[in-house]
This record gives sequence, structure tokens and C-alpha cells, in this order.
Amino acid sequence: MSEQNERWTRASTHPDMWVDPDDDPRDNQGPGPEGEHATLLGFLADYRLTLRMKCEGLNPGQLARRSVPPSPMSLLGLVRHLAEVERDWRNWITDGEPLPRLYGPKDADFHGAVAERTAVDTAFADLEREQKEVDVLLAGHPDLGDRVGREGIAVRELMVHRIDEYARHCGHADLLRECVDGRVGQ
Repeated sequence: MSEQNERWTRASTHPDMWVDPDDDPRDNQGPGPEGEHATLLGFLADYRLTLRMKCEGLNPGQLARRSVPPSPMSLLGLVRHLAEVERDWRNWITDGEPLPRLYGPKDADFHGAVAERTAVDTAFADLEREQKEVDVLLAGHPDLGDRVGREGIAVRELMVHRIDEYARHCGHADLLRECVDGRVGQ
């Protein structure tokens, strides 16, 4: 029988929130960004930050915990997976030879998520580096209709795909975190 964590949140204003609005580092207050490009970048930034928030305060063992067996998914695995996905997107954007996978064959990003400080630090560094590389490449294409890479993918399509990927995995992170220590919230 598995251990059941008591559900909890740091929020006191709204019990279904991760943190109180005044403590939320995401840009959710005031008017939204102007224009489609700024809106897409804002959503992407918020989902990226949400993933980091779901991982904060956990030790390597908790981050690597496979909380929903038989799935190999863990919070650390999600970080590694998203670093791998950002690498894939970088390969989509460029015309040169594709860069090799970061962690090996399919699902190695999840299977290699081990409870070691170096694995955690490496995963977050990989994610940050890959995000920056893709961001820099896309910054050179401010027109969302521009087509990039060997397959001529539209920048708009790539941006929406990135948001979709992070949003889906933030939903996974919600459930994984609740299984790890009972913390809940949007």
C-alpha cells in the first residue's frame, strides 16, 4: 500500500492556488502584453516558471521519484525531457546537421532521472541552456509568419507548439508534485 500525503498549499487567499497572488512571480497582474508575439512569449515564460515552481524545495530523491507507476515520469524526468525537446526544436530551426540527443535514445530522459545532486544540477543547466539557444534563434525571426529550418515550420506554429508542450507537462507536474509531498495548486 502506498503512502498517502496530506494535501496542502502555501496559498491562504485561494486554497486552489500554488501561492498567494502577491507572492506569485509569474506576470498575472495588470494588463496583458500587447500583440500576438508578446502574448506568446508571456505564456511560454509563465509555463516555464510554473515548471520550476513545481520543482522548488524538493531534494534529488523527491525530484527523481516516479510518482505514478508504471510510468517512468518524474519531475526531474520532465525537466530532462523538456531540455531534450528544446534541443529538438533547435534542430528544427537550423539548416545544419542536427545536434545529438542530450540523454540518449527514446525515453532516456525519463529513465536517466536519478536521485543525485549532479543529475539535478545538470538537468536544470541543460534546460536553461537549450531554452536560451532556441530563444536566441527565434529572436532573429520577429515575424511569426517566417518559415524556418529544413522543413519550413512557421515561427507561430513553433511558438504554439512550445507553449502546448510546457502546458501539458505542467499538468503532469501538478500531479507528480502532489504525489511527492501533497502540495497542490494551479
